[in-house]
Amino acid sequence: MPERPCQFCAIIRGEQPAEIVLETPEVIAFLDRRPVFKGHVLVCPREHVVTLTDLPDELLEPVFAGARLMAAAVKAGLGSTGSFVALNNTVSQSVPHLHVHVVPRTKGDGLRGFFWPRTTYADGEMTSYADRLRSALDVTGGGGAR
Repeated sequence: MPERPCQFCAIIRGEQPAEIVLETPEVIAFLDRRPVFKGHVLVCPREHVVTLTDLPDELLEPVFAGARLMAAAVKAGLGSTGSFVALNNTVSQSVPHLHVHVVPRTKGDGLRGFFWPRTTYADGEMTSYADRLRSALDVTGGGGAR
């Protein structure tokens, strides 16, 4: 089956309509067509990047600076108390183009239960998970905390 054209690249090229709210040379932000709450914004690199691990270092700052700007804008422009900022990485990523969700939040907005159930670690299990992550960072060159 052929790969579907990227909807976000079509928006970036101006081939598909969108309510664009921020444009920089590296980043574009537009309203989500199916918002969690009205004013829900998607911040994307203009370059087609699928996941966070694919994001080139030179785009880290512009993408997350754009998300920070939008978090301030939803508060100032929409009167929200704050925001929820999230990024799905492959799982639940409805469009395979990296995008950061900036969702306006207000106390009592009803977003309860939006997330997964919480769990607890058994005795010693937390250290084991931390050790595995630190080892992975050592292998990938991230240099884990000690």
